[in-house]
Amino acid sequence: MEVLNNIRGWAGSLADVGISLAALAIVAEALGLNNMPFMPEGLSVVDNVSSMIASLGSQGVMGLIAIWILWGIWNRK
Repeated sequence: MEVLNNIRGWAGSLADVGISLAALAIVAEALGLNNMPFMPEGLSVVDNVSSMIASLGSQGVMGLIAIWILWGIWNRK
């Protein structure tokens, strides 16, 4: 059981780092700083997030349910 708790802790920490890097990339792109060391050339985080939200929205109720589930998972910790 302790092993599973350790894995869960590591996974949560990695998810937090990923979310922090995504937020940093969005702010940097909004400021016009497109050459970040951890970002591949030509990748637009804002465009990717916008297209993901648009695809969820185009699915109607299923998109809202998916957002609700993700929000529930995020607030569980």
